[in-house]
Amino acid sequence: PGPEEDTMNEQTQIVGEHVSPFKPRYDNFIGGKFVAPVKGQYFDNITPITGAKVCEVARSTAEDVELALDAAHAAKDAWGKTSAAERSNLLLKIAERIEANLELIA
Repeated sequence: PGPEEDTMNEQTQIVGEHVSPFKPRYDNFIGGKFVAPVKGQYFDNITPITGAKVCEVARSTAEDVELALDAAHAAKDAWGKTSAAERSNLLLKIAERIEANLELIA
């Protein structure tokens, strides 16, 4: 992953007196990279605590789903040829990142 992927949730924005750990806008993650939604539409992600806008999130449509499916089908053969041990290690790394960021995710 490139620098943007590595810092996806580490970028911050100042919101009033608080510092948000989130970027102002999130695109779709398709084929290993962030891509804007085909129709260029986003929706506001609102916190239920205050009703304030947290960030904007891609408003995906059927066209975006098709792009994601095309990327998944393109990756299928390579993933299938990856050894079970390597796939397991990758999934464990994902689980470790999730566990390390539980407070942020919650």
